[in-house]
Amino acid sequence: MRHFHSYGPVDCRYHFCVQRTGLIAQGVEQLVGIPEQGGHYFTIWAPRQTGKTWLMRQLKKTIAEQYPEQFALLHFSLGGLRGVGVARDEGTDAVQFPTDLGELVQECFPGAPSVAGWKDLRQLFSKEHGIWDQPLILLIDEVDTLPPLLLDALVAQFRELYLARENNHLHGLALVGVRAVLGIESRRGSPFNIQKSLHVPNFSFAETAELYRQYQEESGQEIDPQLVEKVHRVTNGQPGLVSWFGELLTETYNPGPDRRIGPETWEMVWHKARFAEPNNTVMNLIAKARIPEYQPFLLNLFSRSDLPFSFHDPICNYLYLHGIIISETIRNGTGELTEICSFSSPFIQTCLYHALSREILNDRKAILALPPLDDLADVFSGPQLDLPALLQRYKDYLYRLKEQGVNPWKEQPRRRADLHLTEAVGHFHLFSWLQEAITRRCVVSPEFPTGNGRVDIHLRCDERRGIIEVKSFTDRYQIAADQKQAAEYSADLGLDSVTVALFIPVLEEDVLKQLSSTEVVEGVTVSVIAIGWM
Repeated sequence: MRHFHSYGPVDCRYHFCVQRTGLIAQGVEQLVGIPEQGGHYFTIWAPRQTGKTWLMRQLKKTIAEQYPEQFALLHFSLGGLRGVGVARDEGTDAVQFPTDLGELVQECFPGAPSVAGWKDLRQLFSKEHGIWDQPLILLIDEVDTLPPLLLDALVAQFRELYLARENNHLHGLALVGVRAVLGIESRRGSPFNIQKSLHVPNFSFAETAELYRQYQEESGQEIDPQLVEKVHRVTNGQPGLVSWFGELLTETYNPGPDRRIGPETWEMVWHKARFAEPNNTVMNLIAKARIPEYQPFLLNLFSRSDLPFSFHDPICNYLYLHGIIISETIRNGTGELTEICSFSSPFIQTCLYHALSREILNDRKAILALPPLDDLADVFSGPQLDLPALLQRYKDYLYRLKEQGVNPWKEQPRRRADLHLTEAVGHFHLFSWLQEAITRRCVVSPEFPTGNGRVDIHLRCDERRGIIEVKSFTDRYQIAADQKQAAEYSADLGLDSVTVALFIPVLEEDVLKQLSSTEVVEGVTVSVIAIGWM
């Protein structure tokens, strides 16, 4: 029986797979172009573990089947050149041809040619002196492993070949990588047609469902259809993660071949996937999110829904091409179309939230979360959780920190424009405090209903549930909109009350009291608790 496979190229003989025939056809069309004249030079790009290498192999196989004997086909990977050094010719800006690249060419190219320089490399494709006697389709994988200067130098050689296509056999070329489409940072530009670049998309829901249908058909074990929908929703169809959740559900935490895989299994898998099961893709994304250059942007994204997206912004470009964020098209307040940033999937968002919340806090053990004799009786004694009373404990905690000379906001990320704290710092801090204060009595979990700009903290204490919606102050007008939104969200969940934690860069208690209120909005009791920070 086949199984789910989440790391490395999928082999349909051994793994559950989907035949992405439309994507393959598109790649073949671009590589072949006009068979008698020439194909395209372009890039195949996508984040890690989305099927780039699999697609490259399928393209080679399909072209061989559709055009037997018409083209020579060669594919190889630059992955072995990771970390290779870059040197320049003395007195010039020219990049020297690396010995390691020459050895790779000798190993992968037919006839084991000896290549000692860039001219030798170009000569391999020559109609008069080269090693092929028919049109060549070339696919190069893992191009992002090369240092930018070396990649630029390599692309320059293909530019020369492209400009003299009548003299060489290089019919079609695809560079395969994460950032190939815009990662070739060359002042000379690129020979590649950006519009012809082939992006490997996430799975559609139909493709995700097909993978899980194959498992059920071959194993005879039923999977709750709602679980398949959840897998697709939380991963946004990211191929590697879709298959990884398949591994966890059907192998690691399978309740037994004679039992239906249902909600209890999903609960365990969802917990383990976020906290206990290692995944290379997730660890790689967390490592990139921790880079100081990108961390402030991501912290803002947790608390703002209006961060503009542009492919030409280096931060957006980097985070998008590595699968951390995506773009969404919305209409702004004036009715104009605009692009905004959003996290790539709910699963990645929650993993980043937990990872970054632990990293940016520095006072977890400064003092106790609650005074030793506080039993929170007023919070838990009624039929409903008294969340305004709980948030007052948090405000008291901040005051006690201040009295002890502890500044929880010291050295935390701040906005460049006005030096105010990045809003998400407060969100992380409140979440961390709640975990310490009530985690022995309640389940505390962050939820992200919109994918960006909104963090809700859900509390489940025995049979009682509550929601704290975390907001950042903009102006008095926005508070009314926040109250209405919170009421609608609470009503959708079947709750008749909700509490808004409103962070504001003001410490005057009079101001905080005036901004705090309790009102009934559309039948839902909405409490706003203003929390000052600086």
